[in-house]
Amino acid sequence: MKNTEAFVKEITEGNLFKGDYITLGSAMLDGEAITNAFVNVPLKTMNRHGLIAGATGTGKTKTLQVLAENLSEKGVPVLLMDIKGDLSGLAKPSPGHAKIDERHEKIGLPFESKAFPVEMLTLSEQDGVRLRATVSEFGPVLISRILDVTETQAGIISVIFKYCDDNHLPLLDLKDFKKILQYATNEGKKEFEESYGRISSASTGAILRKIIEIEQQGGDLFFGETSFDPQDLLRIDENGRGYINIIRLTDIQDRPKLFSTFMLSLLAEIYSTFPEQGDSGRPELIMFIDEAHLIFNEASSALLNQIESIVKLIRSKGVGLYFVTQNPTDVPEAVLGQLGLKVQHALRAFTAKDRQAIKLTAQNYPDSEYYDTAEVLTSLGIGEALVSALDEKGRPTPLAATLIRAPMSRMDILNETELSSLISQSRLARKYNKTIDRESAYEMLNEKIKLAEEEEAKQKAIEENEALKRAESKRRTSSTRTRSNKMNPIVKVLTSATVIRGVLGIISKMIKK
Repeated sequence: MKNTEAFVKEITEGNLFKGDYITLGSAMLDGEAITNAFVNVPLKTMNRHGLIAGATGTGKTKTLQVLAENLSEKGVPVLLMDIKGDLSGLAKPSPGHAKIDERHEKIGLPFESKAFPVEMLTLSEQDGVRLRATVSEFGPVLISRILDVTETQAGIISVIFKYCDDNHLPLLDLKDFKKILQYATNEGKKEFEESYGRISSASTGAILRKIIEIEQQGGDLFFGETSFDPQDLLRIDENGRGYINIIRLTDIQDRPKLFSTFMLSLLAEIYSTFPEQGDSGRPELIMFIDEAHLIFNEASSALLNQIESIVKLIRSKGVGLYFVTQNPTDVPEAVLGQLGLKVQHALRAFTAKDRQAIKLTAQNYPDSEYYDTAEVLTSLGIGEALVSALDEKGRPTPLAATLIRAPMSRMDILNETELSSLISQSRLARKYNKTIDRESAYEMLNEKIKLAEEEEAKQKAIEENEALKRAESKRRTSSTRTRSNKMNPIVKVLTSATVIRGVLGIISKMIKK
């Protein structure tokens, strides 16, 4: 018989914090919730990242929704990747339900129905605030890693960026990038060789093919202006609640390259622009990445290394990353080891491989005398999860099977009318949804090529004119000589030196007489 009193004491004392915290639900023992044995997560350690995992239909999305709502209530802005399209309901209050009331009675928390400040964002042609970034903002190193190019090709990309910097050519979108690559091995080949060395057309061709791959996945919509300012993710509404920014990604599941590109761009931009926060007691921003395997499964080794590096460093900026996926093994070990909060919903053991994965998953959690972790993982119900967090000193809290509280907002999507109304009221939509195509590398290089062609045509016309003049002069000289050669024989005799001397002699003698 398990000691319920000792268990409740351990959970209660292990979840008491001096600073602010979020209550996820109430601890469970032997499959039953213990009222008022609250499982809390301190805000102070929420920038230590986290994981929400579990089989399909076990309640991962609702747990994400609960965390987002409570962070917003505490004045912490949130960014959600909505790949399944079921998070827009955060903008409307829950209609309530008898089962929700029953759940909250077991937990010991009163249920409140609330709507939250929501901003809908988009990477594609879906309605919402358009997210964009310029090629220049990525820089040569990040672009090279995204394109997964060779070391030689990465060197060429660095040269291309250097040339654009030296010649004040803005690289804004993909057509700019493609144009400068073509210019480097065609019209501008001599110019590049003189200043930067020879550039192989085979290498630029390979880079172009990589760019086209990104372009076909919608990169032409993402790269450009107006660039999204990450500071706009940190907005607080008039009631002191953090905005919940939802990126609509329902049409991007078959375009993982674009998703990875965006994620890496955003994380790099946040890391480079956010100030060091130190130990402030609360996070600046929490990001939830749903269907996280889409990033990791399709990412190159270079891209994975970059993500792992940012995960390790970005928490110093007060930013927490939370990966939502079916199995913890979807997340690389180097990233998994950095995650402080783990919310593990039920896993299903249909095969020997599944059973092995459950054993490995159980080893990621602290030992508990109250649970056989591997067994609990297969017996959890919907909306129940094993929770392990970090306390205010960075130590793991007691492992607790938890009955998760219900979301305060609607557990369903907005209809088209509601969605349109929400977007039409957005201040950010007015700021970012106007397409700008100012003069950049594409137009400037086209103008440069046009001027060069005009100058070449002018020089060619001058040379042709000179050639015509020389030919005319030669023709006239030749014609004069021909006429001279064809002179009348009588004239030739009369004008010869002998005849002239004879005539002059006769005239001289006549004068003397």
